[in-house]
Amino acid sequence: MRIKAQSNIRRGFLEVDLAVALVILSMAIVPLGFAFMQERAALRAEYCRAVADEIVDGEMEILAAGDWKSFPDGTQAYTVHSRAAANLPPGHFELSKGGNHLRLEWVPDGHPHGAIAREITVK
Repeated sequence: MRIKAQSNIRRGFLEVDLAVALVILSMAIVPLGFAFMQERAALRAEYCRAVADEIVDGEMEILAAGDWKSFPDGTQAYTVHSRAAANLPPGHFELSKGGNHLRLEWVPDGHPHGAIAREITVK
């Protein structure tokens, strides 16, 4: 009888140890899961910003090389020649020309602070 009681006590301690281990493990894993989700969103935003930067820089080089002469003064929609633009969130490219001053901007829809812009004055 005494051996059986000691065996049940040991099993009870083992179950308590397992429960404590599961609580400690869940306290470590759940915050890590949320951190990974936040990190994924931040990486996606930075990726989109980097793609937009590259596209705007490349298109501005094309404009500066002489293509700017084919656009009238004022603000107009600008069509990019990059397939990478398909990876961007919804938005549009906009070219503003005033004389020999150019401003090319990518404006994401619904995010006014996420715009990417380059300005140059051509000679």
